[in-house]
Amino acid sequence: CVLLFLIGILGNMMTMLVVSKFRDMRTTTNLYLSSMAFSDLLIFLCMPLDLFRLWQYRPWNFGDLLCKLFQFVSESCTYATILNITALSVERYFAVCFPLWAKVVITKGKVKLVILVLWAVSFVSAGPIFVLVGVEHENGTNPLDTNECRTTEYAIQSGLLTIMVWTSSIF
Repeated sequence: CVLLFLIGILGNMMTMLVVSKFRDMRTTTNLYLSSMAFSDLLIFLCMPLDLFRLWQYRPWNFGDLLCKLFQFVSESCTYATILNITALSVERYFAVCFPLWAKVVITKGKVKLVILVLWAVSFVSAGPIFVLVGVEHENGTNPLDTNECRTTEYAIQSGLLTIMVWTSSIF
């Protein structure tokens, strides 16, 4: 896990650095790849908390805010990656099938705008996470021993979880 973490952090940082540092590397395709590298970097930075939650889910000692925030970042980055791959695929389709048209219409400025919109949609789509997850404990037990970062009972009983899963499948 440590090796994967280090390679993931270094590889994604290098990708973003190369695209931002060298002007000739700032192609429309590489802008999408840089956006995905940023998304992956955030996922790798959340990985230690995710592994902690999987291996030792009780007690969760990091508080409700960190529970919600790390789940939100993870969900947002997943959506952002999916949307970036989709947008990149559409851009490549037009570049291959309509090369002259694509060269004129698909500009770096428009791609940057598309990337900003993709990230905004990702954040909005992941927003319900703040209601769906939280720190809860088993009834009748000491909260300090059984605190767990998980889907809340409210999310399950209200149907919000079902709606979120259905919405996620759209991506």
